[in-house]
Amino acid sequence: MSPLLMIASIAITAALVFYTIGVFAERRAGHLAGKHLALFWIGLACDTTGTTVMTIMARSGAAGEAAPAIHGITGLLAIVLMLFHAGWATVVYVRGRRHDEKAIRQEQTFHRFSTIVWLLWLVPYIIGLLVGIPMIRMETVPAVALSCAIVAVLAFFLLKPARNN
Repeated sequence: MSPLLMIASIAITAALVFYTIGVFAERRAGHLAGKHLALFWIGLACDTTGTTVMTIMARSGAAGEAAPAIHGITGLLAIVLMLFHAGWATVVYVRGRRHDEKAIRQEQTFHRFSTIVWLLWLVPYIIGLLVGIPMIRMETVPAVALSCAIVAVLAFFLLKPARNN
């Protein structure tokens, strides 16, 4: 593995770790705290770093085979979503310090949105794993399909409404 690929892989995996911890810690806590906000921004920075390094490698031909276009498109959309998510988290956090009814409703909506963004972010992450790991080396269409299927199953469990007993 080339040093650049190693840096990119570590950065994107760090993004997965930070972003996942942020989303699920915020979800478990039931409110948005400063530490969750920090984890979202760190995850975004790591993902942007890793994606930038991979883009540089792809343009220079250092990545070997080119990544499928869908991976690049979904990866860019994921960064845009993460940026919007972190920005909205910042707004919700600042407004939430007022503790008024509107701020509380916004924070409750944010919890679900946070999980949805995390799920959508997983699609390009899983595509990259399936296409990029030499032992797997899956073709693009099956990688996209499997990645969407995995995320759909996760969404089913994470987004289903709570039962009122």
